[in-house]
Amino acid sequence: MAAEQMDHARAAVPAEPNGHGRLDAAPAPLDWKVVRRLHDATATALAEELKRRPSLGVAAQQELARTLIQDEIDQLVRERMRSGQAVPSAEDELAIAEAAFAAQFGLGRLQPYVDDPLVENIEAHGFDNVWIGYADGRDVRVEAVADSDEDLVRQLQYIAARLGRSERTLTPASPLLTMRLPDGSRLAAVIETVPRPQLVIRRHRIRNVDLSDLIGLGALDRALAEFLRAAIRARKNIVVTGGQGAGKTLLLRALANELPVQENLATIEKHFELLLHDLPERHPRVVPFEAREGTGERGPDGRRLGEVTLTELVEQALVMNTSRVWLGEVRGEEAWPLIEVMEAGEGGSCCTLHARSAHHAFERLANLCMRGRASVTPEHAYRSCAGAIDLIVHIATVDERWIGGRRHRFVSQVLECNGIGEAGRPAVTEVFAPGPDRRAVPEHDPVDLADYERVGFDPEWLSPGRGHWTSALETLR
Repeated sequence: MAAEQMDHARAAVPAEPNGHGRLDAAPAPLDWKVVRRLHDATATALAEELKRRPSLGVAAQQELARTLIQDEIDQLVRERMRSGQAVPSAEDELAIAEAAFAAQFGLGRLQPYVDDPLVENIEAHGFDNVWIGYADGRDVRVEAVADSDEDLVRQLQYIAARLGRSERTLTPASPLLTMRLPDGSRLAAVIETVPRPQLVIRRHRIRNVDLSDLIGLGALDRALAEFLRAAIRARKNIVVTGGQGAGKTLLLRALANELPVQENLATIEKHFELLLHDLPERHPRVVPFEAREGTGERGPDGRRLGEVTLTELVEQALVMNTSRVWLGEVRGEEAWPLIEVMEAGEGGSCCTLHARSAHHAFERLANLCMRGRASVTPEHAYRSCAGAIDLIVHIATVDERWIGGRRHRFVSQVLECNGIGEAGRPAVTEVFAPGPDRRAVPEHDPVDLADYERVGFDPEWLSPGRGHWTSALETLR
């Protein structure tokens, strides 16, 4: 299997800039007309076979497809030999076969990048303006992933129809597409409302991670890890903030992996990204909820048929005998029911939130609460947030690529919420503050220090200089 992936990856080697702003061609490019011919022939034959045997499983379909592809390659070789044309080498045959297989059961020309463990993001601004973001912070422009913009849209439509967990469409009437791929990556695409089709795939490279792992990655130090570990044990409600791609989901995974194995946890997401249910040895009692967009048809109330919202899932989680509710990301009206869960529950709920600073998180949450409930006043929203949230953990991003460096992501600040303060805004204690290099260092003891000590936290970790940041700077996801 590893050899097949290597050959598959060779079919789409990244094209590096040649120093003059142009792209050098990738070595030994595939003949995509041949790949398309094999894909079309295979798809037609598979469709006919499924008519005869509608119960044919995916594994059997894939095995049949490989046989059909090889038959088509053999036919191609015979045709070229008869006409005196050059025939593909054994290595080229394998690359063509893998590309045709990926077009049928995977992501076509995008598949090698999804298979690459070092790739974090894939962006396409049209079929021929494609960029790959790597774990070390590099952004590399690569060769086209389709023959035209129209071909890229056709590929996306095929992917949505075949690989989506539920009904997904990408049409002029439904020009926005967001879906989870089989490997857990998130695909988002837009057509019609933009001059050229736009595509982004965000990959989740690291899944089984805990706070000790994040120390080695340079995302936090020992003192901060010990404090956050105690916060989980003390059932503190935690909001993880940061910008796009800062590593909020990864930190939430690490926090979840500090939970006892017997903990009954509900995760609620628009699209599965935490993927805790994929780690049954760590989370055998997780209840994973995923929102559903519904079909293109609408009922009498204007809602899409079959739609299930995050707000409804938060409410459902409360009757599922779960001890904690973790919301992957707060984006809209689900903020208010989550705050109510944090206020009324046993504690220990967590979520992520896009915010430019830890202090800004309260403004964002209050606005989202008011957006979701017209009856919620600013005073009510701030008071509820202050009563529900225990900690805000902020992840900073420092991009030094402009000066020949790297992009670094790390926890920079931890705020403890201490109820309502002046002007009706939440009062806070800065437990960890940005140090000289912006990385979080102990600043003040939390007001609720006794809660942390009760679960085994040593307050000496809050003494200056106890943490010792590692120099192994990371690339979080």
